[in-house]
Amino acid sequence: MKKTLVTVSILVIALFLMWSANSRTSPKKDVASFSFHAERDHSIQTKDYATEAVIGGIGDILIHDTVYEDAKTEQGYDFTSMFSPVKPTLQKPDLLIANQESVPGGESLGISTYPTFNSPYQIVDALMDSGVDMVTAANNHSLDKGQEGILKAISYYESKNLPYTGMYKSPEDKADMRIVDVNGIKFAILAYAEHFNGIPVPAEKEYLVSPLEKDAILADIAKAESKADVVVLAVHWGDEYVREPNNNQKKLAQEFIYNGADIILGHHPHVLQPMEMIKQKDGGEGLVVYSLGNFLSGQIWDFKDIGGMVEILVEKRVTGSQVHVSLKDIEFHPTFTASKGFRNYQIYPLDEANAKGFTNESKASIRQFMQIP
Repeated sequence: MKKTLVTVSILVIALFLMWSANSRTSPKKDVASFSFHAERDHSIQTKDYATEAVIGGIGDILIHDTVYEDAKTEQGYDFTSMFSPVKPTLQKPDLLIANQESVPGGESLGISTYPTFNSPYQIVDALMDSGVDMVTAANNHSLDKGQEGILKAISYYESKNLPYTGMYKSPEDKADMRIVDVNGIKFAILAYAEHFNGIPVPAEKEYLVSPLEKDAILADIAKAESKADVVVLAVHWGDEYVREPNNNQKKLAQEFIYNGADIILGHHPHVLQPMEMIKQKDGGEGLVVYSLGNFLSGQIWDFKDIGGMVEILVEKRVTGSQVHVSLKDIEFHPTFTASKGFRNYQIYPLDEANAKGFTNESKASIRQFMQIP
């Protein structure tokens, strides 16, 4: 019995000494710490998710003399109040793109109107104040003031941190494709013009503007697809003052969208032209708005004073390694540029302009004309 007790006692003492040695040499573990078993998979699995972004587009910003004279102040120019009635609408999209048709080269070049435009810098300030996030600049008036006009406009855009596309200051600038990330969706924004009113591009300065050349655009689309989720083209094309797209517009829209463009924002006719959904070769669909008309200009009558903002909800879904992007809700907000004796220019929502007696057209009639998908 004693032997048994002695044996047990020795065993207890030995265990105590072993525990005591370990407690001195091993730090106490934090309560929250843990370790993985060797066979556990340590890789992080990609989570499925969905995200959305709203992209908007407005038409031509073409500053005729009646418009800039109305904006003249003692200090310079101020166009801000002209956008006030539609500012709540323009604030809606996450990314809003405007077509700045008249080059804002500033007063040092001489402010001028048709046929060779040059606009005050302050139109840029007013656009940004109203909600515009980016401008497209490839159009038939891009070269109205030559290389100097383009460089001065770009310099001002850059001073205001306003992204631009369609005209460029150098080959490197043109090679830098504009990719905008909005809520985790990458948009590539490209812009092209059918012609430049017969003004030749300066020798060895082909980078200054982007012409509407089908093969080059198809190559750009392929490049953009590798960098972005959504490819947006701003295309200056079509017949002026004609409310339906011509055959060339339709053919190019089919080719561009079939080969990967997702959204085409059309400009140049100075009147609205309808929308259309077109099939892509991967089974998806893209949207073309053949013309967004004038948003702010001195032109009147025959629908030249009616424009608007297209609003597109883009959805991106990621499932494992698969990414699916689609255009969900498409909306159009028609507007009217009003003045009294070519003074007090204001851009109104169309129904508000109708109520004030400026037009007989209504939001409903224009929405029907636009053939919103």
